[in-house]
Amino acid sequence: VQLVESGGGLVQPGGSLRLSCEVSGITLRSYSVAWFRQAAGKEREFVAAIRRYNPTTYYLEAVRGRFTMSRDNAKNLVTLQMNSLKPEDTAVYYCAADQGLILSSVRQHTAYDHWGQGTQVTVSS
Repeated sequence: VQLVESGGGLVQPGGSLRLSCEVSGITLRSYSVAWFRQAAGKEREFVAAIRRYNPTTYYLEAVRGRFTMSRDNAKNLVTLQMNSLKPEDTAVYYCAADQGLILSSVRQHTAYDHWGQGTQVTVSS
């Protein structure tokens, strides 16, 4: 199983970035997928998730309305569109996947078995 993130970079406050996660080695439609982030010196934080077989998207309250997560099972691709970025969004962003995720564990990073290497997002003027 391989998850490869891309699309990070340096952006000014108020700007946008689109992160992608290319997934290989699994049938994506059978997996729940999520984005987490980890700022320097802080714990890994849930950002967004989409469970398998269920189109509902779950968001961290601080990003709701600014970030949009989507998945394309046919292309084995997961994306995170980030708009109106703030300095506090600065972090390494990780893509994660898990096959047996239950609803109560969606926001828990320990519940996910497969992870990408992360991509740095820096929001600064």
